Amino acid sequence: MSDKFLRQNVIDELDFEPSIDAASIGVAVENGIVILTGHVGSYSERLAAEKAAKTVRGVRGVVEEIKVRFVGEAPPRDEDLARRAVQMLDWSVTVPKNTVQVQVQDGWVTLTGQVEWQYQKEEARAAIKRLSGVTGIINKIEVAPKADAADVRSKILAALKRNAEVESDAIQVTVKDAKVTLEGKVHAWHERNLAENAAWSAPGVRAVVDHLTVA
Repeated sequence: MSDKFLRQNVIDELDFEPSIDAASIGVAVENGIVILTGHVGSYSERLAAEKAAKTVRGVRGVVEEIKVRFVGEAPPRDEDLARRAVQMLDWSVTVPKNTVQVQVQDGWVTLTGQVEWQYQKEEARAAIKRLSGVTGIINKIEVAPKADAADVRSKILAALKRNAEVESDAIQVTVKDAKVTLEGKVHAWHERNLAENAAWSAPGVRAVVDHLTVA
């Protein structure tokens, strides 16, 4: 697939996604790598644009350089944004109470603390990303390991085999010190994401190194 054809497919996908105003997003493609530039009105829209680009067949990677530019009302003060972020975490039934700390500077929210599961770390980020005024999120929450390597590996392999969209036999999984390494080949970018999600779903996983290639 040529870069020109791939670029048009990405543009069409951005236009198709209703949560994105693609008018101010620029798209460039070089050797299958998509570069997104321009500006959007919120952090969640910025994430949606990156996600939409990754779903296009033939995309080998995405470089996201979109800026968040607020239109109309002035963005909230950092202290107000921090207060609202803490409230969102307190209201979450998934994130354990008093496990996550919030720091805000120039609209960028930094999350720290420690949880037991990766999904709790992701839920903390999800609780914040739709807040008005957020320009970016740095998620430094740590996942405390609670399972041995053999148990983690077996759970990941079982999850891969259950997924009909992933050829699990083409993926090798190694686990060391709560870090999972994925190697092998997949057919599309979204299959790579599915494999990563399967790795993160195991309890105690603190890092995933993705060496999968899109064949």
